[in-house]
Amino acid sequence: MGGHLKQANLITAQERLRDQVAHALRAALISGELQPGRVYSAPALASDFGISATPVREAMLDLVREGLVEPVRNKGFRVTEVSEKDLDQYSELRALIEVPTVGAVTRSASREQLEALRPVAEEIVATAREHDLIGYLDADRRFHLSLLALHGNERLVETVGELRKRSRLYGLTALDERGLLVASAEEHLELLERMLAGDGEGAEAVMRRHLGHVRALWAAES
Repeated sequence: MGGHLKQANLITAQERLRDQVAHALRAALISGELQPGRVYSAPALASDFGISATPVREAMLDLVREGLVEPVRNKGFRVTEVSEKDLDQYSELRALIEVPTVGAVTRSASREQLEALRPVAEEIVATAREHDLIGYLDADRRFHLSLLALHGNERLVETVGELRKRSRLYGLTALDERGLLVASAEEHLELLERMLAGDGEGAEAVMRRHLGHVRALWAAES
């Protein structure tokens, strides 16, 4: 019995280390410390962390699934590059999907369903003010996908989730330092107020403007 418990504790510790490494790697990607197009090996990164290569390799595979890096045979992992054309196309697709969906959800969702999103919208603003960039991206993802989920189309939510992964923000640290993030964060609360007021057209306009601002943030760092 005791042996099984020790084994379970060891597995938990390994999983925790993998999660911690993945968190650190995401932070390095967001800050620009890990550069788009560059190839990084798990052993070299493990040396930087002062740990074995296994949890780093496992964490990198998590990032592969998120579209943040891609495996390079016998070399390691390349940080995915996103071109201006890619960003324009992702932005166009998001607008085509998210703008009308927000209008539809405004008309169909209950007040309780919309109010349930308020804590997440407030978390987006709080993390932006606290310069917690990973927390910001996580809360932003939860808000947008939870809002879209109210429409009831799971494939639509999956599609936007994939678009978000592929068009992740580079160099968020510089944007944060220039104070550009808080204004974008506050648009989530503005959107929610329009929806609660039953103003579908107004909600669509806010979402269109918000996605335009997100694209402008990308352009500022490209």
